[in-house]
Amino acid sequence: MKKLLEIITDIKPLEVKGSQETVISGIFISSNLVTENGLFIAIVGEKSDGHEYINDVIAKGATAIVHEKDLREYKDGITYLKVADTHEASGCIASAFYDYPSKKLKLVGVTGTNGKTTIATLLHKLFRNLRFKTGMMGTVVNKINDTEVEATRTTPDPITLNQTLAQMVEAGCEYCFMEVSSHAIYMKRIAGLEFAGGIFTNLTHDHLDFHITIEEYAKVKKEFFTNLPSTCFALSNLDSEYGEYMLESTKAKKYFYSRDNKVDFSGKVDTKLIGDFNQSNVLAILGTAVLLGIDEKSAREEIKKLDPAPGRFVSFTSPNGVTGIVDYAHTPDALENVLKTIKKLADVGRLQEQTSDVCKIITVIGCGGDRDKAKRPIMAQIAYKMSDILILTSDNPRTEKVEDIINDMRVGLPDEALSLSNEQKVYIINDRREAITKACILAKKSYYILLAGKGHENYQEVNGTKTHFDDMEELKSCFSNMV
Repeated sequence: MKKLLEIITDIKPLEVKGSQETVISGIFISSNLVTENGLFIAIVGEKSDGHEYINDVIAKGATAIVHEKDLREYKDGITYLKVADTHEASGCIASAFYDYPSKKLKLVGVTGTNGKTTIATLLHKLFRNLRFKTGMMGTVVNKINDTEVEATRTTPDPITLNQTLAQMVEAGCEYCFMEVSSHAIYMKRIAGLEFAGGIFTNLTHDHLDFHITIEEYAKVKKEFFTNLPSTCFALSNLDSEYGEYMLESTKAKKYFYSRDNKVDFSGKVDTKLIGDFNQSNVLAILGTAVLLGIDEKSAREEIKKLDPAPGRFVSFTSPNGVTGIVDYAHTPDALENVLKTIKKLADVGRLQEQTSDVCKIITVIGCGGDRDKAKRPIMAQIAYKMSDILILTSDNPRTEKVEDIINDMRVGLPDEALSLSNEQKVYIINDRREAITKACILAKKSYYILLAGKGHENYQEVNGTKTHFDDMEELKSCFSNMV
């Protein structure tokens, strides 16, 4: 418990009504969670407005309210603090309430369209292998050393974020590697955090349902680096057309990594990870480790041992020689990179077998509902051009109809793509399990099956309900029935 005065030192209230000596037992942005003597921060969200629940939280025992809108009434015994932006205030208040945990860690943020999970996950593994106490926060899971904590979103809300960082500090962690999403930057979830460094991976078509234009998307990403202080390092991918742009305004010490240019961190890194995109990822990992004080030779040795992050180009082979690959690729750029890598593997296979009848690529793909619709036809077009057989199916339709999503994808296909023939190239199968089964039926020895879009996810979400579904489980089950 802390006095209100102690946890609002980093915000500048526009107006204060009531005592700042009020003792606060907890801070909340969800009205459902408020408890006695709690501080409620009224956030204006995409679906609801916290200002509408102020009387409800007071009835539950809240004694302090942080708001950005003018209120109709002020109740006796309650402290009200009006601020310009409750999103930003929530981060600063949460940081202070949990005793500034980010200052007690070397916190590194990873941002970009693709590669965040791989880099954060493998940095965590590398530092754990080097016997450091280390935390991780990201899309798949949060970790405090080796203890897993469920991740609800790529970058959680400020209260959950600071609470988790505080748990890492309590567990003795020295480092934390955290994925930083564009949504989190825009909504100021990372306000109040002190970073040791930031990494930029790349920027391609994604989240344009939220940011509207690629320029706005890039501008938001850049904001993360602009806000880094001079005590930080900023490591950016020079192979990305946005690599230099991201660091234009930063006060942090600038470093670059590149597969193609001789910069701070470049060249070849020995790794189990397959593909040029993963070579970029391991260069970022190597650079970060060195910038955090790890001996480069030791870092390179540990990178050699690292396996892929969950759901990121995970492959296995059936008894009859079909290779299955599960990957989270859910953006045009990620899908193209994965298929380029598979095509290289297939080309090697064709040379070895000296025939064009083997090593064909079957891609099973859908697009998520209630998300960026503009990328759907692009994804289908890439998959069609780079695959021998394409199966369009579902992928977390959420509140949309699978048929509508697939119709959006079909726009990217040529007219002849869906014509029926003995050499049919495109199949429409709404049920993802049936689509995977069909891919396995069509596959022959030396074929590649790519299941794209879900990766580590172990559920299908339809109309707000999640049911268990795991691409890897489904593919392995099909493979076990192959002869």
